[in-house]
Amino acid sequence: MTGELDPRSAWTASRCSIARTLEVVGARSTFLIMREAFYGTTRFDDFVERAGLSESVTAGRLKELVAEGLLEREDYREPGQRTRRRYRLTAKGADLVPTLVSFMQWGDRWLADDGGAVKLQHRDCGEPVGVELRCAAGHPVGADELELAVPKRSRRRTRTA
Repeated sequence: MTGELDPRSAWTASRCSIARTLEVVGARSTFLIMREAFYGTTRFDDFVERAGLSESVTAGRLKELVAEGLLEREDYREPGQRTRRRYRLTAKGADLVPTLVSFMQWGDRWLADDGGAVKLQHRDCGEPVGVELRCAAGHPVGADELELAVPKRSRRRTRTA
């Protein structure tokens, strides 16, 4: 990665999108619940079981994810049963799918001896799916080709005397 953020006063950690995102989804339990929602889990008991979390942690995280707009809660009722709630990804939550896939891809490559427990494939053609960086013109971009820059709208205006 090249470039530098000078003057440093034009950029502060409090305005960092990575830091702000971690405030919302930074807990391990949050990623596990979002993984399960992405896999199609909708019921509380299934989140508890599949994510391997306690009921209290799961309940707290689901409440936070609903409050943040990543999941929505809706009532449903199976015949002869009481009304229950299920959880579904919102558009905001679905926008995290590439992040989840990139975590999976990295873990499969660097941490899984067997290449990972599940694979993602394109429903239409069956080919493997992965995450990659591309510029707006469509070119693949490696980490060594990235350059840091502060958008003009983010730069502080300085007064001249």
